[in-house]
Amino acid sequence: MLSPGLAFADRTFDAILFDMDGTLISSIEAVDRSWALWAREHGFGEDFRIAHGTPARSLVERLVAPEQVEAALARVTEIELSDTDGVRVLPGAAELLASLPRDRHAIVTSCTRDLAAVRIAATGIGAPEVVVTADDITRGKPDPEPFRRGAELLGFAPERCLVVEDAPAGLASGRAAGCATLAVAGTHTLDELDADAHASGVDAVAVQVNADGSLTLVDRRP
Repeated sequence: MLSPGLAFADRTFDAILFDMDGTLISSIEAVDRSWALWAREHGFGEDFRIAHGTPARSLVERLVAPEQVEAALARVTEIELSDTDGVRVLPGAAELLASLPRDRHAIVTSCTRDLAAVRIAATGIGAPEVVVTADDITRGKPDPEPFRRGAELLGFAPERCLVVEDAPAGLASGRAAGCATLAVAGTHTLDELDADAHASGVDAVAVQVNADGSLTLVDRRP
């Protein structure tokens, strides 16, 4: 596995596109509680697990009959919106975001717009100018649309953007969009994640803002 400093030593980026859950904040406990309650209500077994980083609609569509999708999706959304217990900022996330120009980074999340707003508010990290949610796209991760949309809204080519993600679906989405990819340990271990570079978390990296506005990624840890 290559560290960011080694993998991107000769590269600069126009913008960084961050996943949210598992990358900047941790809502794993709340997510697991919410989906476990939903699963019990819908008669699924105690061993029920979800694939983190996948849009709720995609998950629900795989699990219930087509005529039940909208009601089931509305119910899990209702549960998730009411549960922010334990949602927290991950180490280094607030500092990293604060070091970046507001027009040079975005959050690209599989959450709905309302759920993203609730979790951002619960952690206090502050929303950048561009936040792409499940409500802004037609095809979620691992499709390339979310990260292409994020790059487009910032005004940069995807090939000049870096995606920071903690889930296989998100990294596949970023890669398909043409972005460089940095995997961080969150909902998955690093050896489960296929990316250009790997870091234990966002606290392991820093960003240098260059005179022309471009960004250089550097290691904060040896």
